[in-house]
Amino acid sequence: MGNRDAPSTMFHTTAVLVVEGLAEDPLALEEMLARDDVEVATARSEREALEILREQDVALAIIDVQMPEMDGFALAAMMRGAERTRYVPIIFITAGAGDQSYVYKAYESGAVDVLCKPIDPHVLRSKVDVFVTLERQRQRVLEAERTHEMFVGILGHDLRTPLQATMTSAELALNRTNEEPVRELIERIRRNVGRMVQMSEQLLDLTRLRVGGGIALSLGSADFRHLAAQAVLELEGVRQGILIEVVGDTAGTWDADRVLQIVSNLVGNAVRHGSVDAPIRIVIDGARADAVVLGVHNSGPPIPDELRAELFEPFRRSDGRDRERPGLGLGLYITRQLVLAHGGSVSFESSSEAGTCFLVTMPRHCQDSGHREAPRS
Repeated sequence: MGNRDAPSTMFHTTAVLVVEGLAEDPLALEEMLARDDVEVATARSEREALEILREQDVALAIIDVQMPEMDGFALAAMMRGAERTRYVPIIFITAGAGDQSYVYKAYESGAVDVLCKPIDPHVLRSKVDVFVTLERQRQRVLEAERTHEMFVGILGHDLRTPLQATMTSAELALNRTNEEPVRELIERIRRNVGRMVQMSEQLLDLTRLRVGGGIALSLGSADFRHLAAQAVLELEGVRQGILIEVVGDTAGTWDADRVLQIVSNLVGNAVRHGSVDAPIRIVIDGARADAVVLGVHNSGPPIPDELRAELFEPFRRSDGRDRERPGLGLGLYITRQLVLAHGGSVSFESSSEAGTCFLVTMPRHCQDSGHREAPRS
């Protein structure tokens, strides 16, 4: 079946794992389940079962409670403890038809059903059919999601060229006219196109994270102080009163373009949601030998409680205070992924009295000598 993350376009067979503890067991579960579109993977021990589960996706695991090395309940506990097999449905087979303790323990171990020997082939096939169908539906949903994400990425990529051409044309027009009403109109066009360019870049980053496995980093020497100053310079026309405070050594080894993106996203977020009557403070603390800490603080209303748990999720929209600057809701999600890619962490504090502060802690020297990818979300 292959890796659970690998996209596929056709579903020829679906695997079902059968773990029979005794080789001389007269039950021929493989024969009961035999059909062209179902692959029965049989294991005679816990070790064989775990090996199959590492290599294959299965729609269902049918496990005999009586096993030579450990009982089936212990195998189920191991499956539930691993991310890859945590949600694989389990049906237990037991010879203890009159012992309810086996049944109770089976359900406590996460079983979806318990069958007692001798097995009725019609009952078994009916139950297996349900989980085979569910697995195929799940695969189709995953495939549809991946197709959608790839389409979004292609759209973002194809939009970049015409948007950049429009941006260049607007900048040339600004340089060639002194008529204030015309300049104001062109400047509005330039700002809106700039936001569209940013959205297309975010769509590409999202596709890299969700389909490509992560965003590759190009590491080199960089300075947080200089990158923060560049981010502020880009926002000068949008917001006045952005202060930068620096403590200690702010140099390190990072991907400069991605760090600039982190700072720009956080400062842009502060501009959108902060009070216009109070300055935005950027604090870069390089006092630690092993890390540099970035803080971006803005005054204004706190982050609503209902948004806090999902603040770094993709396509999260604001609470409605930002209607004048609509976006995709990807900025903080991508920011977090870029910080994680560097081996850092990001958090926030928000209250009515103190305002909102995002804190980013980055290791001073990212240890990867080539490229590093953020974990998939």
